[in-house]
Amino acid sequence: MAEQKYPPGIQAYIERGQQMAATEAKQRTLMRRKRFDTIAVHGIYGLEATLAHQGSINEPAFLSSAQHFENSDHMEAALAYLMPSWAYSRIANPTLHYLEETLALLEGYGFPGEVSCCVTASGMSAIFLATNPFLVEEGQGPINCVVSSKCYGGSFMLFNERYAKERGIDVRWVKDPLDLGEWENLVDEQTRFLFGEMPSNPGLSVFDVCAVAQLAHQNGIPLIVDSTVATPALLRPLCLGADIVVHSVSKSMNTGGLTIAGAVIARHQILSLVGPDELKENFALYLKLLPGRDFGPALNPLSALFVLNDLHTLRSKMDLLSQNCLQVALFLDQHSEVTAVYYPGLPADSGHVVASRLMRLVDCESDSDTVSQRYGHLLSFRVRGGAAAARLFFDNLQMILRATDLGRIKSIATIPAISTHQQQGEQGRSLADIPVDLVRLNVGGEHPEDIIQDLDQALRGLRQS
Repeated sequence: MAEQKYPPGIQAYIERGQQMAATEAKQRTLMRRKRFDTIAVHGIYGLEATLAHQGSINEPAFLSSAQHFENSDHMEAALAYLMPSWAYSRIANPTLHYLEETLALLEGYGFPGEVSCCVTASGMSAIFLATNPFLVEEGQGPINCVVSSKCYGGSFMLFNERYAKERGIDVRWVKDPLDLGEWENLVDEQTRFLFGEMPSNPGLSVFDVCAVAQLAHQNGIPLIVDSTVATPALLRPLCLGADIVVHSVSKSMNTGGLTIAGAVIARHQILSLVGPDELKENFALYLKLLPGRDFGPALNPLSALFVLNDLHTLRSKMDLLSQNCLQVALFLDQHSEVTAVYYPGLPADSGHVVASRLMRLVDCESDSDTVSQRYGHLLSFRVRGGAAAARLFFDNLQMILRATDLGRIKSIATIPAISTHQQQGEQGRSLADIPVDLVRLNVGGEHPEDIIQDLDQALRGLRQS
């Protein structure tokens, strides 16, 4: 195919754009040689970038809705996506770009191929953008997707209400994500993607990412993994064979809790039965420039700056929070008022073997498996006495916050059946295995003995009622 000819003025901007892209690619290559903590601190915001922004050590917040152009040729080249630009903050923004590059480097840490990221206004908008492009009819009969039923309530509602009931898409639920045979039995020639959480919210269910990714690829489709709870500090699904990773960046990456954000991170050259070549070549960029532009789930630049600041210490925080959570899980596992604890770090947990193989603290100083294993900051447990006892325990808490949030540096508890998964209804909660006496606990950065003391007094209060 002959190369398209452009007027001299536009061609000059295309060439300038190629130089800009080459300069950034050089910086990206340099950072890919660095360790995880270094990437989290710097991203691609190097010395040249600081000097270009009057020496600002921190990434600048571009609090503008639109970009000024030098002339009409510059505008045309930019809006035709012929050169790097941001044009309008619904499409792109320099502050968002720094966050996207940092997340792509972190999630792609150790992955040999190219990785790109598209940030969004929330985790749910990220899941929608990551899944919707594949759900198109192509005249071959009803299409379907295969989804782990052990998932966040918002994800369940997207798949069950918006996709299944409103659009007639066949959503096939995997009841036991550890059972590879169940995944296999649900896949056919009309399956568009596989989707699972690792670990899941709130039940901390896990699945073998490597095996499920292989199944997806055998059928020419992508595996999408929600890795919100783990973060790339503990798990990088792309390295295990997954194609697309989604995050509610509002959670573990944003421990300060100052904003809501989401991200779609994808390797280049993904498999798909549908969609244009651009979708397969660079999925995240495709989302950013086309569906994301048209649906409009843009992240606020100031929110991106909050997240960037919290990302700097991601690894050390996930290390601390994971160790705190394991201590709390061990305490609850022995408590007389607790009938079950769900945490993959416990040897008796059904997902312990798989989680121990896949979840590791990145760049751990020791090569020992037992030293590097980390299982995250989230656990769930059942309170003896049913729903009434769970609510009384919940109301007895004196330090641990009562909220629907997670991933905070502050410990937070919720009862999923009456909060995050309330709208699923009894049938939906039964499918996801969320009983009325289940309490979800985000273990924070407080001293674990203080967290345990608050849990203990709240549980002991059940005996006095």
